[in-house]
Amino acid sequence: MSGLLPSDGDVDVGGEGSPRVHLFDDEETEELIGSLSCATAREILSSLHESPATAAELADSVDTSIQNVRHHLGNLEDAELVQLAGTRYSEKGREMKVYAPTDDPFVVCVGGVDDDGAREGIVDAIESFLE
Repeated sequence: MSGLLPSDGDVDVGGEGSPRVHLFDDEETEELIGSLSCATAREILSSLHESPATAAELADSVDTSIQNVRHHLGNLEDAELVQLAGTRYSEKGREMKVYAPTDDPFVVCVGGVDDDGAREGIVDAIESFLE
């Protein structure tokens, strides 16, 4: 029997974006590396690359609590590795957020890049490589 509310809503998983280049000593890089330092966070991100999912679905797929998944999703969102892609409704009619990876490639550079001009050169080189 089908419910009144759709259980499988369309989600926007976006397209491949421009590569992000991070210098090793940037605050952004610290947040990025910190968000991926836990195996559970990496499992969540890997699972999202297979298919967009809700926190409850992720908790089942990585065998952890919903609270733990929400914690890691928050960190991954802050690091711009995960995005809110839409909503679904549970069998009980509750609206649930659906998450997906951002799919923006990123590169972390260690040393040798001190100014914005050098950063732009690296971004251009990486973009030409990915085309």
